[in-house]
Amino acid sequence: MIQTLYQHFTKAFKVSTDSRKVEQDAVFFALKGENFDANDFALQVAEAGKASLVVADRKNLPKHEHILIVDDALKALQDLAQYHRQQMKATVIGITGTNGKTTTKELVSAVLAKKYNLIHTMGNLNNHIGVPITLLSIKPETEIAVVEMGANHPSEIDFLCQIANPDYGLITNIGKAHLEGFGSFEGVVDTKTELYRHIKKLGKMVFFNRRNPLLWELSDSQPRLSYGDDLDADFVSTPMECNPFLTVEWRGQIIHTRLVGSYNFENVAAAIAVGKYFEVDDSAIIEALEQYTPTNSRSQVVETGKNRVIMDAYNANPTSMQAALRNFANICGERHLLILGDMRELGSASEEEHRNILNLMKELGFKEAYLVGQNFCAYNGNADWKTFENVTDLCQYLESQPVSGKTILVKGSNSIQLGKVLPLL
Repeated sequence: MIQTLYQHFTKAFKVSTDSRKVEQDAVFFALKGENFDANDFALQVAEAGKASLVVADRKNLPKHEHILIVDDALKALQDLAQYHRQQMKATVIGITGTNGKTTTKELVSAVLAKKYNLIHTMGNLNNHIGVPITLLSIKPETEIAVVEMGANHPSEIDFLCQIANPDYGLITNIGKAHLEGFGSFEGVVDTKTELYRHIKKLGKMVFFNRRNPLLWELSDSQPRLSYGDDLDADFVSTPMECNPFLTVEWRGQIIHTRLVGSYNFENVAAAIAVGKYFEVDDSAIIEALEQYTPTNSRSQVVETGKNRVIMDAYNANPTSMQAALRNFANICGERHLLILGDMRELGSASEEEHRNILNLMKELGFKEAYLVGQNFCAYNGNADWKTFENVTDLCQYLESQPVSGKTILVKGSNSIQLGKVLPLL
């Protein structure tokens, strides 16, 4: 079956999982989810004539010359990606971590693209579907593929490594996230370091932050290169100002990034290290880092005309929330406002971690805050901090009580949908 699949795939080197967006000669995979089943559209896609092949797993579909029935369409997609990876000569760099993996992937890709024909994970398509789709975008002329790998359950990184077979690995950091799925922080550590263990078996290289004692310990027994502001690091750089944009000193030059938050220094340092290892010119590295602009509510600065808003509402966990609050306390001045949403998927640690955030807010002296979600509502004991069950309630409040002249940090788990408040700020 894999040979038949690959023959069709190499007609255009394109795949699709959306029946509305099938490109000419692409292979369409009829995947299933909790609320959809693309098998419903398999015959329609086949009859439209654009797809080279339709891969479906519903046994009673009408026979059609362009439909291939398999036991599991998702596994067929993953098997095709794994096989394609084996045929291509591209170097694969795997990136994972609790925080910063998407930004690091974007920065590393921007730097390497200055010299190499490169593909990288689009957006945050970093799971058991997204990683195969990324790998299937590798062309014969592709020199480097930067592949982001996410996980919220044990063994997921190992599974993705089996498909992607990365030559190099980078773990940004390991913190408290998805504890509900992993069961404990130890579970997070074990899963994230599956990338290290895969690279070690190959005898290949990993990159790590020299200032991170956990990553220092976990990578000790394998080939590695370090980065950061430790003078003993293999690639040394230094964070400078961050008000609000981060500047970094490297080899006597100042890099003016468009990234908000001192915590982004680690991501910039990682990109510098990978770029130098792959022999990208210094000037090209600096240019790439200065040109990169974050999107999708990841540390974006938005001047609304009424307020300056730092949008960091794509995701949140205890580690990233603490870093964002400490950074905001250093840059925001007197007229500041916090808009924070619950942190999701923390399981039994949820109460403790939300209380920790509330205590940190008090310690840092934040006087004005709007807190959204059941956890913050339940544990907030400060009468000056307003609480809202959901983002709809907050939006209604902001419509009746508009905010102006403030510097505002907006941060919370994506499912809280804090992005809806931006038009009201």
